[in-house]
Amino acid sequence: MSAIQPVILTADHEGLLAFYTELFAAEETFRIPEKGPAFYLGLRIGDSDLGLVAKTDPDTEAAPRILLSITVDDVDEALGRVEALGGTVSSGPKDMPWGQRVAHIKDPDGNPINLTQPTPAP
Repeated sequence: MSAIQPVILTADHEGLLAFYTELFAAEETFRIPEKGPAFYLGLRIGDSDLGLVAKTDPDTEAAPRILLSITVDDVDEALGRVEALGGTVSSGPKDMPWGQRVAHIKDPDGNPINLTQPTPAP
């Protein structure tokens, strides 16, 4: 069995936890240590897992080396909540010829995310 789990390094666990919980209904599934400040937070978004690892000084000046693509029920609705949750909108929604509505955002740490929504076939 193989699986891939993206893990984000962050100096702001609580900020990213709130962002992913509020925008994508993420549920915390795992925490190390169980009490006190966390080193690792495991999140579940739909049927996918995402990890958040505490790093005091992540290299935020480096170009992103990961892009999260997260499918939502309504791209426009999710996009409307991004900035209130500390994220930024890079580009608004567009209907793509391959059957997706896509918008580009960044989480509060600047990690790029594609918000995607399937669109009906033409």
